[in-house]
Amino acid sequence: MKRLTAAAVAATLGFSALGYAPVAKADEPYWQCVTFARMFSGINIFGDALTWWRQAQGKFRTGGRPETGAVLAFQPSGRMTRGHVAVVSDILTDRVIRVTHANWGGSRGRVEENVTVVDVSSSGDWSAVKVWYNPIHDLGTSVYPTYGFIYKAPAARTVETVLMASADVPSGQP
Repeated sequence: MKRLTAAAVAATLGFSALGYAPVAKADEPYWQCVTFARMFSGINIFGDALTWWRQAQGKFRTGGRPETGAVLAFQPSGRMTRGHVAVVSDILTDRVIRVTHANWGGSRGRVEENVTVVDVSSSGDWSAVKVWYNPIHDLGTSVYPTYGFIYKAPAARTVETVLMASADVPSGQP
């Protein structure tokens, strides 16, 4: 029985190494990228991924540099008509990060952890990226346009300073 179990585990690992994606079981949750990104990052934005960048303006900090825990917002492109969002899980270099995301490519409805994403933009501003594609064990050939990163911290607000006049209080009673 131990040999049979070991053979089954080895076969499963072998299929995983070949990029075989098992079919999701009926009792496993089917994750959408936005639901997962909201829960994993704590950034409370709702609606399709393509609306996240616009909704973040004025509510959250946004920018072109990755930070761990930030959400990378992809623009709609090709068959990805509703955009995509992924959470930065690690920063490897100034142009290579890892993300954790759901419902991407061959992993429909599933979560993929620590997926490599490379900035391929000409100016190094993360406006165009390539994403690791597990079935070929390499970066995919598609280049995806992005809006940038949405950070969990709220957007800076301008605070008006109120100056108060002060006067010395004389000591003693009048």
